[in-house]
Amino acid sequence: MQPIILSTLNARYIHASLGLRYLLANMGELRQQTILREFVINSRPVDIVETLLQDNPKIIGLGIYIWNAEESLQVVKLLKQVSPDTIVILGGPEVSYETEQQEITALADYVITGQADIAFRDTCSNILNNKSPLQKIIKAPVFDLKDILMPYSEYTDEDINNRVIYVEASRGCPFKCEFCLSSIDKTVYPYDLELFLNEMQKLYDRGIRSFKFIDRTFNLKISSSIKIMQFFLQKMQKEKIYLHFELIPDHLPEKLKSIIQEFPEDSLQFEIGIQSLNPDIQDLISRKQDNKKVKDNLTWIRQQTQAHIHADLIIGLPGEDIHSFANGFDQLVAMNPHEIQVGILKRLRGTPIIRHTKEFDMRYNPEAPYEILSNNLISFSTMQTLKRFARYWDMIANSGRFKYSKPFLLGDKPFKNFLALTNWLHAETDQTHKIALPRLFNLLFRFLTEQLNQDVDQTVEHLLQDHKLSGIKGQAKFMLQTEQTNIKAFKRRSESRQQRHQST
Repeated sequence: MQPIILSTLNARYIHASLGLRYLLANMGELRQQTILREFVINSRPVDIVETLLQDNPKIIGLGIYIWNAEESLQVVKLLKQVSPDTIVILGGPEVSYETEQQEITALADYVITGQADIAFRDTCSNILNNKSPLQKIIKAPVFDLKDILMPYSEYTDEDINNRVIYVEASRGCPFKCEFCLSSIDKTVYPYDLELFLNEMQKLYDRGIRSFKFIDRTFNLKISSSIKIMQFFLQKMQKEKIYLHFELIPDHLPEKLKSIIQEFPEDSLQFEIGIQSLNPDIQDLISRKQDNKKVKDNLTWIRQQTQAHIHADLIIGLPGEDIHSFANGFDQLVAMNPHEIQVGILKRLRGTPIIRHTKEFDMRYNPEAPYEILSNNLISFSTMQTLKRFARYWDMIANSGRFKYSKPFLLGDKPFKNFLALTNWLHAETDQTHKIALPRLFNLLFRFLTEQLNQDVDQTVEHLLQDHKLSGIKGQAKFMLQTEQTNIKAFKRRSESRQQRHQST
């Protein structure tokens, strides 16, 4: 009996594919001969292929996503080269749309589009019973969530000890934001709440203390949100649990607020998609959002709870120029979330954002992850600068390493000041990655004192506070520059006084 292999390439080892575990849990009578094998995208394709073929499988199912599309193509090429009789079945969002246009789907034997929880099992069963599908592209039938098994028993002890555990209380999204694949769902399908919480209890009993919910709209149905949070809150009376939820930013009724306030520090994170704060852009991309409520709710969460806020903004949306983005960025900084993820617009296959391509001259990278290169309002050169802005922001502001220096750096013009830092850092280093932390402290000291003309003593005070928390051993290198910088500042002040004296 030849095995069936379920596989994908994850971005990192700590990520455990929830999708594959759904397929595995629903293999029915084929479950015993199905093997799960996960890899990471930085593994050599030839090594992945060697491992996939070591059990001499009849069928290999591969999950294809935007982050592993290029690497998966190389894997499939090698598979069909060295073992052409092995049947390769593809699935996942990356091959569910524009399917026939892709090289990887041309190489595969079959492609299942849509949610394949049941379709993959049925396809494998047909192949093994010599009833191979007549069509290469198989559209997965719509099913009720009550008809599938939940996947949580498929998390192994290794997963529980070493990896992020993803869970979902519902699928789908009622909103129509055109940059997002969830806009295609048009509705939300919840799991039976009692059954779901029973599965969460089993995970808890196995030792899970960190749960990452991938529901697109966790707080859509408030009664369910409260029951889920109460379930975990009761357990926190004994020990700490960490929960991650995606939150609709303008839907926070008082009942939900009350329970959020009960969560202790370091136990709750909200991922909040803002994307744009320009009402005209929101209308253009079919995003419904009450910006006043967003501001009020984020401010309330920040000031009245201990939840960690991770907020998202997108660069490159159709109709939004750099001034509009800067305005939204400054507004969001004023709301003071713990992190602002500055994302670059991606043209995900199947998303309605494509309808704006011609009007706004939207030009995307043809290779995954299909990031925007330019549009009619932001040139390629400016877009490259903004991508560096996003990278440096992640390195400095989101890292948490510059807690005391960040407000000093941003001042009352956050976007303008950080853009200036972006341009200066790139000119000085020609790097956006792998800048050693001691060097980064030194660079920030120079920028603050030489470019923004900040007071040297204040700059040292803030950077030293951050340096103490950084874990860097030894004296801060920027302290060695302080005396020299003070001398330069003294000379500038003396020259300025002398010029004023001469002018009088």
